[in-house]
Amino acid sequence: MSEGLERSSHAGDAGSERADVVVVGAGAAGLWAAARAARGLQDAGRRDARVLLLEKTERTGTKVLASGGTHCNLTTTLDARSAGELFGKAGARFLAPALRALGPDDVRHHFDALGVPTVEAPLEKVFPESGRARDVRDALEADARGVGVRILCDAGVQELASRGERGAEGWRLILHDGRTIDAARLILCPGGKSYARTGTTGDGYAWIEALGLPLVDPVPALVPLKSSAAWVHELAGVSVQDGEARILDEGRRVHGRRRRPVLFTHHGVSGPGAMDLSEPVARAAQRSPDGRTSFTLELDLVPDLNREALRAHLIEAAGRAGAPSLSRALGLELPRRVVLAALRQAGYGEEPRANGLDKAGRHRTVEALKGLQVPIDGTLGFDFAEVTAGGLALTHVDPGTMRVRGLENLWACGELLDLTGPIGGLNFLSAFATAELAGRDAGA
Repeated sequence: MSEGLERSSHAGDAGSERADVVVVGAGAAGLWAAARAARGLQDAGRRDARVLLLEKTERTGTKVLASGGTHCNLTTTLDARSAGELFGKAGARFLAPALRALGPDDVRHHFDALGVPTVEAPLEKVFPESGRARDVRDALEADARGVGVRILCDAGVQELASRGERGAEGWRLILHDGRTIDAARLILCPGGKSYARTGTTGDGYAWIEALGLPLVDPVPALVPLKSSAAWVHELAGVSVQDGEARILDEGRRVHGRRRRPVLFTHHGVSGPGAMDLSEPVARAAQRSPDGRTSFTLELDLVPDLNREALRAHLIEAAGRAGAPSLSRALGLELPRRVVLAALRQAGYGEEPRANGLDKAGRHRTVEALKGLQVPIDGTLGFDFAEVTAGGLALTHVDPGTMRVRGLENLWACGELLDLTGPIGGLNFLSAFATAELAGRDAGA
């Protein structure tokens, strides 16, 4: 399995293998970074340079294969600046150089060149035209192998050691099976802790702490939210396709908002509108002794109508002949069961007629439709999270190269960094863009 690796000639290093660039983690970021580094070395005339990609599991890109329901939402239709803004102020500032180097359109052009044309989908999503995540993984792996990258699977890294002060002479990697590999340059992209059955079990966090680097506590993100409310469970399978979701803490402070679909489940709420807002809940759960929280997911069921317009709508409906039921009179494109849940929140045990609301009743109904209150007491955790929030603090990474500050010959990219975007191909974009910079610099 060590084909193509040069044996070390240093005294005392018998049994160690050497490579010019070693990339740890053969996920989306690792496959991209390895190919980019190898291509850079070739362009520089270093045809004999060795690039090695280590993967702890038995195959590359396992999480890529599982993403997007095995369809792989690999980037976004948004422009680079708009995409970056969805990572928050600090994330957008950090990602700006990476997204200038590799924006959403560049990702699409690259996959097209690799034989994987893409198509656009609602909510700014981009998928492979085939609808198969396997095509994305296979193209990334073939690209890496095509430029000479050697890929070793079942090669988990147990420990990193600096060779020379602060990595001045490179890095030594000790594998779980006892093998050692010396890397002149090292790119870390082992992923986070989300969806651990794909191999992302948080190995990189221990390495970060062992190197004395600051670690932002990892928590599950883009994860379904739990609710113990019986009425929420009764709506399992019902979705609100066009509402605005807001997440509020006990003090009614809004921590985020997203206009995206929300799905009621047997556990609570899912769908991008809920999952995009899960990080503050996960952080509060991490601080809680029993892992429970007291948040509220507030759903604006009619985001295109302000309160005055909705109130006028109710008054108009009350004047219609035949005294229609309120849900029918509203004529909104909403599941009736969700409207009834809002009416119960407004204080109605049974559905009122449109002309059965007094002024106070109209006010309560407007408030319920503009803010259906879903109690939230936690998340479903890392096993159901699409990504990990937290990781290596961005203050210790050069945003123009992905070099780790304070150490030499070391780069980090992908989900290992403290970068989290919403659902919609943003986190793949971040992985590819940061890997592009790391690969360019390490292969220069």
